[in-house]
Amino acid sequence: YDIERDDNLALRDYPTLGRAIEFVYERRPDLKRSKGAAAAAQEARAAAAPEGAAQAAAMPEPEAAGEAAASPAGAAGAGTMPLRGSLEAAQAVPRREPAAVVRPAATRFPRTGVELAEGSRVIVVPDERGVGAALAERLGKRGVEVLVADPSAPSEALVAEVEGWREGGSVTGLYWLPALDATLPAELVEPADRKEALRRRVKALHALARALYGDLAAPGTFMVAATRLGGRHGYDPEGALDPAGGAVTGFTKSLRRERPEALVKAVDFEPSRKTAALADLLIQETLSDPGVVEVGYAAGHRWTVGLGERPVEAGAPLPADSVYLVTGAAGSIVSAILTDLAGTGGTFWLLDLAPEPDRSDPDLERIVSDREGLRADLIRRLQTDGGRVTPAMVERELVRIERAQAALAAILALEEGGATVHYRSLDLRDPAAVTAVVGDVLAGKGRVDVLLHAAGLEISRALPDKSPEEFALVFDVKVEGWFNLVAALGDAPLGRVMAFSSIAGRFGNLGQTDYAAANDVLCKAISEMRRSRPDTRALAVDWTAWGEIGMAARGSMPAIMKAAGIDMLAPEAGMGVVRRELTAGSRGEVVIAGGLGVMVAEDPDAARLEPSGAAASLATAGPMVGRVLGWSLFDGLVVETELDPRAQPFLDHHRIEGVAVLPGVMGLEAMAEAAGVGFPELHVTALEDVGFHAPFKFYRDEPRAVTVHVTYDADGEDVLARCRVEGARVLAGRDEPEVTTHFTGTVRLSPVAPDVMRARTVPDPDGEVVGASSIYRTYFHGPAYQVLERAWRSQGLVAGRFAEHLPPNHEPAERVTLTTPRLVELAFQTAGLAEMALSERMGLPSGFRRLELLRPANGEVGSNALASPCAEGSEGAFDVDVTDAAGRVVLALREYRTSALPGRVSLAALRDDGG
Repeated sequence: YDIERDDNLALRDYPTLGRAIEFVYERRPDLKRSKGAAAAAQEARAAAAPEGAAQAAAMPEPEAAGEAAASPAGAAGAGTMPLRGSLEAAQAVPRREPAAVVRPAATRFPRTGVELAEGSRVIVVPDERGVGAALAERLGKRGVEVLVADPSAPSEALVAEVEGWREGGSVTGLYWLPALDATLPAELVEPADRKEALRRRVKALHALARALYGDLAAPGTFMVAATRLGGRHGYDPEGALDPAGGAVTGFTKSLRRERPEALVKAVDFEPSRKTAALADLLIQETLSDPGVVEVGYAAGHRWTVGLGERPVEAGAPLPADSVYLVTGAAGSIVSAILTDLAGTGGTFWLLDLAPEPDRSDPDLERIVSDREGLRADLIRRLQTDGGRVTPAMVERELVRIERAQAALAAILALEEGGATVHYRSLDLRDPAAVTAVVGDVLAGKGRVDVLLHAAGLEISRALPDKSPEEFALVFDVKVEGWFNLVAALGDAPLGRVMAFSSIAGRFGNLGQTDYAAANDVLCKAISEMRRSRPDTRALAVDWTAWGEIGMAARGSMPAIMKAAGIDMLAPEAGMGVVRRELTAGSRGEVVIAGGLGVMVAEDPDAARLEPSGAAASLATAGPMVGRVLGWSLFDGLVVETELDPRAQPFLDHHRIEGVAVLPGVMGLEAMAEAAGVGFPELHVTALEDVGFHAPFKFYRDEPRAVTVHVTYDADGEDVLARCRVEGARVLAGRDEPEVTTHFTGTVRLSPVAPDVMRARTVPDPDGEVVGASSIYRTYFHGPAYQVLERAWRSQGLVAGRFAEHLPPNHEPAERVTLTTPRLVELAFQTAGLAEMALSERMGLPSGFRRLELLRPANGEVGSNALASPCAEGSEGAFDVDVTDAAGRVVLALREYRTSALPGRVSLAALRDDGG
């Protein structure tokens, strides 16, 4: 095509045939000068991709809301399939909830490659409270050339100022700080104030990032934004402080997808008057830890956003007189959802930009029964005007009819199910129109029981091609629509809310800076309702693309999704999810998707921990940390250790029917050691809510790898390490290994080492003493785990004395353990004897509520364990204290339980035979 070569082009910016055709029309010399080039490119793209607007390899809007013809996501087949929601299908799809997780200091992770030194040129768009000023001062002291831009200037003026400064050299990075000035609730209610607040935070960011797009293409460049959502991005019990900050976070996550070579981060803070400290943290985040996009600081900890599966069950059906308010009602997916809700009764107010469907229009039936015949008729109709008919024109008309048919199908289904239906055509961006309709809704019963905000528009386009007008259109449909609804509702009772977001909003996506920004505002607004409307059950749903119906089911999108490893959602599952979440009264944010593929893919080099002196010494000190595999955002720290029964006494001397089994106490030690890798400066003070799920066996004495997954939370100053110990085996006839969870629990890490002074007297025996030879005729333990020298009853408890002259627990023997495993084993075995004495049953450990490490164990010899049944309410459980030779309590085990082995244990077997 005689197009000049451009080495700055990236193939990822042209992922569809439509974009490639557009490129040709834009770049061909003979067309480049043509006034009609842009129009010709648009028509060519539409002809090449009739499934919708320019779709990059992106996550489309799960529900087309009819807000713009620019995104013809119609109701293809909405009335052709008798789809019904299935709770069973819904339960088969993973339900994941984003959650704040603690992350070690940025300096524990690799450097980002950014240099803030002489020769660097950085733009700071500041806040009004002084963080930006302090940041500029610190950058200046490093020799960085800094432009402090005016955040209050119109976007065009801001861009002009920056472009003028760029003439002095390319830009190293951008700090975007206006969202540190949290918006007031009143600013988001008043349309004019809201418009300016959002322009200043995200629309100006769009304009500036668009201008700097080329500068942010290389390693060593950056864009760091800051928000004031509360320090945990709104994923905390109090909820987000400033929903408008979500626009910046959503934009940032998508920009990271478009500019993967640059460092792109959103740093969140709690309310604070500090300026210098926050500036230092922003610099630290710029220099270290490239493996995270969302990071924050609150309650003395550093946080990021993780993801965990949280299943829920459906609740009782909603009352038959419920009032429903639904936006985006003419889209195919919302139409299907409404059809599935038919039969629940109630009053439905359906809002959409599309006009109310004409029930007598024959085209609405033909779009279902004779689509191709209708297409031919439409061509003839359009030709009557004498103009040129393009495929795009025909497709837009088909989409209009599809949406009308979808809306009518929903209306008829609801009416047949006994509901009263009101349809209103309006633009949700019009505050007066929204206020008028909501006034009509409240005039009935004065309340809204269910608000479904599904309105939305998606036009995927890389940032340089995304005009301010297009950005505003996509963003405003969702965001202005939401705030107009909330303002119109005022203080009226609002029972349940479900806002439709997307996995693009949660993770960011190519070509969707506007769409992700809008969706993340919705998610943060739902989070904020914990503060403003604590009685409302508000939920944001991050949908994957729906299959079979909706825009994503068209054209090449299913193939693109499959190649990206992202599962599409079966409609019956999606409809079942809506019914489940509404009846369960869910709140917060939930990701509904199967495989997430590229959305959760991570760079292993960025996910590693940098070795520090403390971490390195810890990793080599204990026997249960072999190597650190990495630090995944979504699965936490991963530590792996290979164990050999022929080399480790704790395995060789712990066999059941000849098979080596990992002792439960070494499973605990594995969790404690792995937890400490992330925070070597902290001390293990307790293990809590521990479960023993399956024995970890070493068949044929072959070595096996023990893998520990750790995610971190906080409790005051303490860090809570949620641990999962897994093992994998390849079974005969299978290609993939079978992964089993063997132990779970929480390790409490504290800034102060345990040193609790508590003494306990060891009572003398009331009667006979049971010796080791009798005990280990019943117990299966080998020499290294024959920790009881003798045991006796006294004063309603069972006491056990630690044995002397035991062989080493592990090799090399000099490696230090954190939990003193054989003292914990002393507690377990003594509790087991107490259980035999009381119930003539023997069991294997099944779990406990808490193991407190009260002070450093001063060796093992001379220790005693005192076991007694728990108080009423914890039947079958035992409490155990372990003392050292001086009578000081070093371990306190609470609510220890076992799983009973078959058969009864004869007390006669435990009588001392003098051995």
